[in-house]
Amino acid sequence: MIKAILIDDEVHCIDTLSILISDYCPEIAVMDRCHSAKKGLEAIEKIKPELVFLDIEMPVMNGFELLEQFKQIPFSVIFTTSYDQYAIKAIRFSALDYLLKPIDPKELVTAVHKVQVQKMPPTIEQFQMLMEQIQHKESGFTKIAVPTAEGFELIPADSVVRCEADDNYSHLYLSNKNKITVCRTLKEMEEQLENFGYFIRVHHSYLVNLNEVTKYIRGEGGYLVMNDGSTVNVSRSRKDMLLNKLQPGRVQ
Repeated sequence: MIKAILIDDEVHCIDTLSILISDYCPEIAVMDRCHSAKKGLEAIEKIKPELVFLDIEMPVMNGFELLEQFKQIPFSVIFTTSYDQYAIKAIRFSALDYLLKPIDPKELVTAVHKVQVQKMPPTIEQFQMLMEQIQHKESGFTKIAVPTAEGFELIPADSVVRCEADDNYSHLYLSNKNKITVCRTLKEMEEQLENFGYFIRVHHSYLVNLNEVTKYIRGEGGYLVMNDGSTVNVSRSRKDMLLNKLQPGRVQ
């Protein structure tokens, strides 16, 4: 069983999440339900949970401020939030997990599965990335955090040549010839890498680094030749978007 606590100032949200966990995630043992960040900190100290479901928007101390109380965070975190595009973007950037309210049972199961697969809590670097994004600071981070079966790896974003979809996982092919399999869908990888400006989805199964493209070969959709010698198919529906990126101002 995974020991968990729920932290949310809205009683109905905690009630709903408790029911969903009971119905869909029998591997989760809810040890406490806290209606403020202060109570949450006390429960974390007492219970030492493996997983915390943490609301972002709370009075007095919000979810991010709660995490700032720790030098090292020894538990996994799944954020819960109403729609806040900037917060969600920051969470995605640091490869952390969130659930959008009202919580969808399938998304809950997927998020819990990721926690089980990763086996280790997030790194302190991920939370540094998160907090600097939230505080609108220039983070200086040129790396991304990617969750693997062993935990997390931090890799330079520009070392990613291409990403390939494999159901709920993605394979990252790096410029040093290494391959990393991450516990993220290709859509999640696309959202995490979009801030860098040089990644583009060219096919439902492929995301590429434009700086690593050496050739485009014409065809119905055509295909790309990458710096590492690999080829990537381009879907017909994404062809024009790709060519506009490669040849800005071209006449169609």
